[in-house]
Amino acid sequence: MAPAGGWAQGDDSYKDVLAWFTQQQSLLHQAAPYADQIAASDEGRRRATEFVTTNYEHIPAELVAHMISAGAGCAGADTMIENALHEGWPLDPAQITCPVRVIWGTEDRLLTWPPSAERYRRDWLPAADWVVLDGVGHCPQLDVPLETAELILGFTAV
Repeated sequence: MAPAGGWAQGDDSYKDVLAWFTQQQSLLHQAAPYADQIAASDEGRRRATEFVTTNYEHIPAELVAHMISAGAGCAGADTMIENALHEGWPLDPAQITCPVRVIWGTEDRLLTWPPSAERYRRDWLPAADWVVLDGVGHCPQLDVPLETAELILGFTAV
């Protein structure tokens, strides 16, 4: 679902995305002690999920609080961000031997559709089954959980 690293060669906008993630880590550390209070209000849930969802109203407060705490507790986030900044996203499509389905929301504010998928679509995974969800943000599993589950199960069913 909306994998990072698909920007066209020469498109440096990924640096802005990585800087955003660095900033978010700091904000999550500050917010984590107040996760339950933030998630208790409609405005808090909207603000906590605004960059990953368009449809947040159905997300339980407990899940939003858990997302805040888990994000703050992600010990590998800084290393992952640094690695992406300095190493990029090395992908050898020849090593992918299974069918691939990529799901992307048109309202993704983190990895915008279609620019953030350019290399996946053109160079790396052109034969993948591409599913584009209108009006959905970065996390389809949060925006439209039943549809996302159906897309996964329908693709993986034997």
